[in-house]
Amino acid sequence: MASSRIVLDLRGVPCPLAWAKAKVRLETMARGTEIDLLIDDARSLRDVPRAAEAGGHHVIAVDAQSVPWRITLEV
Repeated sequence: MASSRIVLDLRGVPCPLAWAKAKVRLETMARGTEIDLLIDDARSLRDVPRAAEAGGHHVIAVDAQSVPWRITLEV
């Protein structure tokens, strides 16, 4: 069974607010679900993956090739 994936557009949202919004969304998601976070804030690109790992989430990928950057997490 394929896991469902959600996209959360956080463009224009600076860190730490970007992580706060992502965290609220993650708390409502079922275990094993993947989410793509779209960001355009350099601090978020650095800090969100760290905060996600610290919160017990798995960082699947960080795509920083072009803006918006994409961080893929598994709940």
